[in-house]
Amino acid sequence: MENWESYVRKVVPYVPGEQPDEKRMIKLNTNENPYPPAPGVLRALRESDADRLRLYPEPDCGTLVRAIADYYGLDASCVFAGVGSDDVLAMIFLTFFRSEKPVLFPDITYSFYDVWADMLRVPYEVRALDADFKIRKEDYCGECGGVIFPNPNAPTGILMELADIEDIVSRNRDVIVVVDEAYIDFGGVSALPLIRKYENLLVVQTFSKSRSLAGMRIGYAMGAPKLIRYLNDVKYSFNSYTLSQPALALGVEAIRDKAYFRETTEKIIAVREWAKGELKKLGFSFGDSMSNFIFVKHRSVPAEDIFEALKKEHIYVRHFSGERIRNYLRITVGTREEMETLTVFLRGYLESRERIVGEKEKEL
Repeated sequence: MENWESYVRKVVPYVPGEQPDEKRMIKLNTNENPYPPAPGVLRALRESDADRLRLYPEPDCGTLVRAIADYYGLDASCVFAGVGSDDVLAMIFLTFFRSEKPVLFPDITYSFYDVWADMLRVPYEVRALDADFKIRKEDYCGECGGVIFPNPNAPTGILMELADIEDIVSRNRDVIVVVDEAYIDFGGVSALPLIRKYENLLVVQTFSKSRSLAGMRIGYAMGAPKLIRYLNDVKYSFNSYTLSQPALALGVEAIRDKAYFRETTEKIIAVREWAKGELKKLGFSFGDSMSNFIFVKHRSVPAEDIFEALKKEHIYVRHFSGERIRNYLRITVGTREEMETLTVFLRGYLESRERIVGEKEKEL
C-alpha cells in the first residue's frame, strides 16, 4: 500500500476565476453576462414541475439539441450538447486527440487546453501569438495531431478572420480542428457555415456568456454527423445523463428568444466600445476586443497594483501570472453603471498615484 501514490494521475489543475460573495461588489472577473436570462427562462423556472426531478433527463438531450439545431438551421445529427463548453471540449480531447503527433494551440489562450492535454496524456505544442497577440495561421498548417483555438481568443479578445480559419481547416484535413466560439456573439462571424464544407471541423459554443446561463452549465458542439456520433459514443461510455432536467428546459427557452438575445448582446457591445474610449483616456492600451471583455495594460502602473487597488474597492477583475501577460488585466464588460463606477475609481486612483510620484520626484 505504500506505493499507491505512484499510480495517482497527477496534474496541475485549471484555476478558475475568483467567485466572491459580497453584498456590495462589482464582479468583472469571469466574463459572465451582466443581464438576467431571457424572460422565457425565468417563466420556465417558476413553472417547473418539481416532480420531474425524480426522473432521469433525456440522455441524448434531444429537446435542447433540436432547439439548437432549429436556431442554426441544422439537422439535429449535427449537434452535441454537454455540461458547459468545458465538458464538451473535454469530450473532444478524449475522443479525437489521441495521435502521437502534438495538438496545436496558442501560447496565450484558454488555460484549460493544456490541463486536459496533460491529464489525458495528449502530446501538444503551443504556438506563440505575434507581438500584437494575434494568432498566425501559418503556425497551424504543419503536421500535427489536431488544432484547437478560441475565436475570439481568450484572454486577448482578438478575432481571427473567417478566411484565415478556413485556411487552417482546409490545410489540416487529416485531423480535427476545433474552433472554440465562447465569445463569438459579441462581434465576430462564426465558423459554423464551414461545417457543411469540412468534415474535420467542430465549432463549440456556450450558453454561459451571451445567453446569461453560466450557472446552468450548457455547452454544445456543431459539426458533421459522423463527428457528433463519435462524441456521443464517448459521452455514453463516460456519463449517460449529462444535462439536468432544468438545464434542458431552460436552455430551450434561452435559444428560442432571438429578440432578447440580440438586445442584450447589442447592449454589451455598446458598453464595451464606450469603455474602450474611457480606458484609452486613462492611459490603457489594448487590442480590438470583439468579446465581452477587454484585455488591458496601463502605460505606467503595474497591473498587479491596479488589481489589488480595485479589489480593496470590491471591484473584481482578472489578473494572470503568465510571463507575457502578467502586466495585463482582463476586464469583463458589465452594465454601463458598473463600467462607469470602474472608470471613475481608476481615474481617481491613477491621478493619486501620479501626484505621489510627482511629490517624490520633487523631494529628490
